[in-house]
Amino acid sequence: MKAAARLLASFAIVGFVTTGALAATATTTTTPAASTTTTAAPTTKKPKTAMTPEKTAISKQCSALADQKGLHGKDREKFRAACKKNGGKVPS
Repeated sequence: MKAAARLLASFAIVGFVTTGALAATATTTTTPAASTTTTAAPTTKKPKTAMTPEKTAISKQCSALADQKGLHGKDREKFRAACKKNGGKVPS
C-alpha cells in the first residue's frame, strides 16, 4: 500500500511541476516605491484590418510596376510606398 501511495504522490508532484502550478505559487513581490521608478508605457497593438479590394488592386498594380522596373530591396519598398500613396500610378 505504501508503494502505491508513493507512486501516486510522485505522479502528483510531476503533474504540478509540468503544468506550472508550483511556478505560479512562487511569485515575487515588489514594493510600491520600486514599481513607480519603472514607468514603461504599455504597448497596444492596432487590430489588423482587412484590405479592401480597391487597396489590394492598387498594391498589385504597384508590385507589377516595380517588377517592370526591375526594382529590389529598399528601392522597391520606397517605390511601392510612393506608388500606393499615388493611387497605383507611377509616382512623379
